[in-house]
Amino acid sequence: MVISISLVLLLTVLAVIFLRNGGLKLSHAIVCALLGFLLASTSMAPTIHDGIGATANLVSGLHP
Repeated sequence: MVISISLVLLLTVLAVIFLRNGGLKLSHAIVCALLGFLLASTSMAPTIHDGIGATANLVSGLHP
């Protein structure tokens, strides 16, 4: 578990750095994909899923 959390934090930092620098390369996309897979296996996954669902419901409920 400790290794998983450390790896998630490292990949999160790398993803933020890659996105802030602009162009997303293949290596950057691989890091982001690995981050997604690791986040899906953590205890934060249900919270992230619920947050995305709530945001989607909020956006779909907006009427211009």
